Amino acid sequence: MQATHIKDFYLAYVACLNAQDWSRLGDFVEADVRHNDRPLGLAGYRAMLQNDFATIPDLRYEVELLVADVNCVGSRLRFDCSPQGEFLGLTVNGKRIVFSENVFYELRDHKIARVWSVIDKSAIEAQLP
Repeated sequence: MQATHIKDFYLAYVACLNAQDWSRLGDFVEADVRHNDRPLGLAGYRAMLQNDFATIPDLRYEVELLVADVNCVGSRLRFDCSPQGEFLGLTVNGKRIVFSENVFYELRDHKIARVWSVIDKSAIEAQLP
């Protein structure tokens, strides 16, 4: 795919996540997807995302920065949300927080095959008492 098509693909993937359209997730993600070097597979990846939305009812992915190459996407995602209970080992309990996630995706056969993700936990810590 060309970089322009990859950007469109990625934005459609983010729209799929925000719509929680789990039936279409396989259109974007390979059956044997890995996340931070963990072999989750599509079912495990879907379960991870569904758990995120269950824990953070107002979760919405906002793309702040997007860079695409032939088989790679780099993105900075912004979140403005209210996680329930604990989040990343921090007691948030519904407090509204703003943070970013830096994530890289490796594409294979026009689908996401590997994901590397780092969340800015220190930004969250700075917002908590």
